[in-house]
Amino acid sequence: MNQQELLAKFEELGVLLNGHFKLTSGLHSKQYMQCAKLFECPKQAGEVLKHLITHLPEGIETVIAPAIGGVTVGYEIARQLGCRFVFAERQDGKMTFRRGFQLTPGEKVIAVEDVITTGGSVKEVIDLAKESGAEVLGVATVVDRSQGKADFDMPLTSLITMEIEVFEPESCPLCAEGMEIQSPGSRQQTK
Repeated sequence: MNQQELLAKFEELGVLLNGHFKLTSGLHSKQYMQCAKLFECPKQAGEVLKHLITHLPEGIETVIAPAIGGVTVGYEIARQLGCRFVFAERQDGKMTFRRGFQLTPGEKVIAVEDVITTGGSVKEVIDLAKESGAEVLGVATVVDRSQGKADFDMPLTSLITMEIEVFEPESCPLCAEGMEIQSPGSRQQTK
C-alpha cells in the first residue's frame, strides 16, 4: 500500500479528519490524525500495520510504547511479531514503567507510537529503556508529522510522513471564517 492508498484508507476509517482543530500545542489546523480510530476495526488495523512491520529490524524481543497513543499500535505490532509488549505511563509528570513492567539488560526493543510530532514521549521511553540496559533497535510510528525534527539518533520507520499546516490562533483563517473548532487530542487542554 503506498502513501496515497493509506491516506485514502485513513479518511475512510475516520483516522484523517478534515475541519477546524485545536491541537494539543494550542495551534490550529485544517486536518487532524486520530489514530485511535484505526483500532476501532482490529482486522483492518492489523492489515495496515503489516506494512509497517515489514520495514522493522530483525531480532525484536519487546515492543515498548508511551501511553496512551502508543498502547494499541504497540500491542498489535507485538502481537504480529509474537513478542512481548510493555508501556510507560506518566507519573508525577515523568514517564515510568509501572504495573510491574521492566526491561532487562541486553533486551532488544523497538519504541513505537501512533503519531510522532515532536517525539518527546518516545524519547522519554527510549531513555527508560536505556536506563534499564536494553538495546533500542529503532523507532516505529504510524504517522510521522515531525517534518524531520524528531531526531532519535536511531532509525525511524513510519507508514506515512505527513505535513499538516498549522496556524497561530490569532492568525487562523478558519477562525476568521467562523468555523467551529474541535479539540480531539488525547491530552486535557486548557484555554
